[in-house]
Amino acid sequence: MPETAIHVEGLGKRYRIGQYEKYRALRDTLTDAMYAPARMLSALMSGKRNGSGRGANYFWALSDVSMDIREGEVVGLIGRNGAGKSTLLKILSRLTEPTQGRARIRGRVGSLLEVGTGFHPELTGRENIYLSGAILGMRKREIDRNFDAIVDFAEMGKFVDTPVKFYSSGMYVRLAFAVAAHLEPEVLLIDEVLAVGDAGFQKKCLGKMDDIAGTGRTIIFVSHNMAAVQNLCTSAYLLSDGRVAASGNTNEIVSQYLKEVSSVEQKPLSERTDRHGSGKIRFEKFRVLSEGQEGFAVFGNDTRLLISYTASAPLRNVHISMGIYTPFGQAAAYLSNELVGKFFEEAPREGVFECRIDKLPLIPGTYSVNVFCTVNGVIADYVKDAARFTVQDGDFYGSGKLPPKDYGAVAVRHDFDLLTGV
Repeated sequence: MPETAIHVEGLGKRYRIGQYEKYRALRDTLTDAMYAPARMLSALMSGKRNGSGRGANYFWALSDVSMDIREGEVVGLIGRNGAGKSTLLKILSRLTEPTQGRARIRGRVGSLLEVGTGFHPELTGRENIYLSGAILGMRKREIDRNFDAIVDFAEMGKFVDTPVKFYSSGMYVRLAFAVAAHLEPEVLLIDEVLAVGDAGFQKKCLGKMDDIAGTGRTIIFVSHNMAAVQNLCTSAYLLSDGRVAASGNTNEIVSQYLKEVSSVEQKPLSERTDRHGSGKIRFEKFRVLSEGQEGFAVFGNDTRLLISYTASAPLRNVHISMGIYTPFGQAAAYLSNELVGKFFEEAPREGVFECRIDKLPLIPGTYSVNVFCTVNGVIADYVKDAARFTVQDGDFYGSGKLPPKDYGAVAVRHDFDLLTGV
């Protein structure tokens, strides 16, 4: 039976809201140690318990997290933003210390937590490969043996002697992942960084992680792409508000997470502050109409997607697009005025963009929509997960039959014949 690779017991991480970590000299540390007993006594006499830290000025990013992961397991770590996933990986990577509890890891740890972690911008790609390898505890001989494979996997042959400060974020990710994956750590911790790479490289990385898992090494994988989690991970943990909400079979945990996400009430689009762009245009409301019915769509029915907007002045050269995503985070469709040859050379200060879809081919389920707009080629407003809508059962094929829900997100109109004598 495989031994435990990662043991986490009662782990907690507390942050003080608004705390600024200033530079500390040795004398500051010694002074704090000298006066600590007096401060503790004063706090106890005044009825304050500094040790608890659960007052209004503190935030627990993790609280009482426990888990056991065996050697060779590939474990998905999922949850909404702010659930504590990245904090847990930083503790396991020894980038930050826990406030309470403990974590024990058997073997060397390779971590890929954010773009360029551990890279020095003034050093070349070649030099950073050796630097990262040394940080991971590898000998130069071991790095030499894997160097060509790292460069080939990252597709960085022409740029390996270029300082990484000139790399794009995608190049950073390719090189960082290649180093972490090829220098043979026993435990590999991967955060959502693969979202930065292109689709081809993401597929390559997932294949590499599958290969690594086959060698008996342990992987913790954090991602919002539920399809990738299901395909790669043998089990999963669901984090919510810094605690383990559920753990077990990957499909069951992913289903529980998706139910929680779909039940969370979204802010109206007009109130969203997590948007990007110049502000020349501002999306205000998203609506879906399906043959006169508002609020949901019907599989196979003609459907209209409407986005109302306001602007500070009349606009010129407006481009709008929508990305539709499945609950698993997979792209289902991309809609754009330019794709269909419609150009909005002028637009008033207020209006509604309408996208018409004939016989909606989306399989019944819940979908999220990203909305994006440029004015004169400059991003004006961009909101991820701007709205969600449900597609209900319908008769897309005219046969009364529905396709299996696990076989893709889009229905394809088709026909069959039997040919003989060919």
